[in-house]
Amino acid sequence: MLARELWRNDPDRVRAALTARRSDAPLSELLAVDGRWRETQSELEAMKAERNRGSKEVGRLFASGDREAGERLRAELASLGERIAAAEQDAALLAAEVSGLELTVPNLPHASVPAGADESANRVERVWGEPPRFDFEVKAHWDLGPALGILDFERAAAVAGARFAVLWGAGAALERALISFMLDLHTARGYREAYVPFLVNRRALEGTGQLPKFADDLFHIEGTEYYLVPTAEVPVTNLHRGEVLEESSLPRRYCAYTPCFRAEAGSYGRDVRGLIRQHQFDKVELVHLAVPERSYEELEHLTGAAEAVLQALSLPYRVVTLSTGDMGFAAAKTYDLEVWLPGQGCYREISSCSNCEEFQARRADLKYRPSGGGKTRLLHTLNGSGLAVGRTLIAVLENYQRSNGTVTVPEPLRRYLGGRELLVPEG
Repeated sequence: MLARELWRNDPDRVRAALTARRSDAPLSELLAVDGRWRETQSELEAMKAERNRGSKEVGRLFASGDREAGERLRAELASLGERIAAAEQDAALLAAEVSGLELTVPNLPHASVPAGADESANRVERVWGEPPRFDFEVKAHWDLGPALGILDFERAAAVAGARFAVLWGAGAALERALISFMLDLHTARGYREAYVPFLVNRRALEGTGQLPKFADDLFHIEGTEYYLVPTAEVPVTNLHRGEVLEESSLPRRYCAYTPCFRAEAGSYGRDVRGLIRQHQFDKVELVHLAVPERSYEELEHLTGAAEAVLQALSLPYRVVTLSTGDMGFAAAKTYDLEVWLPGQGCYREISSCSNCEEFQARRADLKYRPSGGGKTRLLHTLNGSGLAVGRTLIAVLENYQRSNGTVTVPEPLRRYLGGRELLVPEG
């Protein structure tokens, strides 16, 4: 959520940022409703001041013996009280409307973010590794997995529907191995692991920006206040809601595994084959809480932690800065890590690493106390996938495939698989 003084005092800057982001956020409506709320508040304060003066005058009139004038003024104050009550109700309704509207306004892009309407304006920052060369016709994971007997879309469709998958045998073990490998790697680098609820309430989703804007992408448990987590970013970022952290304890760097559940309401017709876009998938998430002055250093640290997973697995990738028109709602700046997928002949996103600055902290009430004293300040929050597990599994299958249909297990994962070096057909 943006600071109110920003969109109140510099609406042109916010409007320009919304244009750059191709956002349809209702800034004009927000300004108009806020104007009516402030006008109502001003009138309310004036009426209350008038009532206070009148109350004193009533007392003076009765004390002086002018009972008739006192009764007349008391009746006028009773009428004024009714007007005050009505104005208070109007002000409360307008305040709620302002609060609702401002939750729909996205974050402002950082000055270093490239301007552009969509992903075509994204900027490639660096490329790591060389895509492998094959002397045979490569396969995509949606062919490799079923041929190995470890990936089953048909049975998943029978028990759940489209955009679900069943992993069998070595496939399930590989998924589990990747989760453990990622968590071990991050905790060895100083991250504190958290195991968090897979259900969250509305306040938590509002805190990180999924609600109200993206309600259609969430799975709500009917008859309850709970939603299935779309990402561990939601529960982990909200862990310190309402607390005041000491600056000396910052930065906080957390990692957490959760399954993620997304309706993918706006993506029908996209990535319909394979594991790229599922309703349920596993992810290891990284969350940083930092002081504002060092949050962009933390963004580089967080991105480096996600890159370390790809480098350890020798998976070629590139780092891309997203353009203004391609960034997520809460982000001020985002790096996407895109892994090379030979079966598709292109780079595909496997992690988004974002600095949300104080946008989420204002919504979730995340603050710290400066070491030098003074008022508490809002934290900067950062998050990123470290990594999306299913997409990492895809990358392993496609980059390590062999001409006979088997798949070499990357060396760092072998100890999690009982020393297994090769995935061979099973079932």
